[in-house]
Amino acid sequence: MKSPPGRLMVVTDESTQSSFSHEQIAKMAIAGGADMIQFRDKHRPASELVRIAASIREICTRTGARFIVNDRVDVAMAVNADGVHVGQRDIPVEAARRLLGPDKLIGGSASTLEAAMALQNDGADYVGFGHVFNTESKIKGYPPVGLNVLERVARELTIPVIAIGGISAASVESVVATGVHGIAVISAVCASGDPTAAAAEIKGAILSHDTTGHQS
Repeated sequence: MKSPPGRLMVVTDESTQSSFSHEQIAKMAIAGGADMIQFRDKHRPASELVRIAASIREICTRTGARFIVNDRVDVAMAVNADGVHVGQRDIPVEAARRLLGPDKLIGGSASTLEAAMALQNDGADYVGFGHVFNTESKIKGYPPVGLNVLERVARELTIPVIAIGGISAASVESVVATGVHGIAVISAVCASGDPTAAAAEIKGAILSHDTTGHQS
């Protein structure tokens, strides 16, 4: 049986900052308590993506963190990642499952309950739901979903829900109170001057305010 996704997923990003590489972010975030890394890069050619993904894969294997690749099923396959995360315009979950097999972790993005339920019905292992709050990490064409909708999604889905979008250490308590399985962050860690400390603060807040009984 597959283990569930991590409680703190850090999405590596080089577009919101220029101080750290994907590999450096992964290493520092894990040192701070991140138990899942998502490699996300929309601009590099496939050869570079595979090279970087292989390096992050090695870091995650050494530290025990889960490693997934954003969007690129081919890159995930090339480095034997733990899975892939697909957006609403990326390859469908069913197709990703056919390519990756039953043992890999497949997550998908959703911003409505209906879309989240569809991902669950299509066989996703978890749903990344948001954006919860205003965020500058990604350009969105719709307003934040807010905590009430997030709580309903967490309550109605039977697969883990990971909240994403504008979440900081200060807002973790309110997000965890909705019953979500975990939290994903981009700029809160990547754009921090000290990604290790930023990840540690967020992970500590997740664990100290958790009332769901999830394992760390």
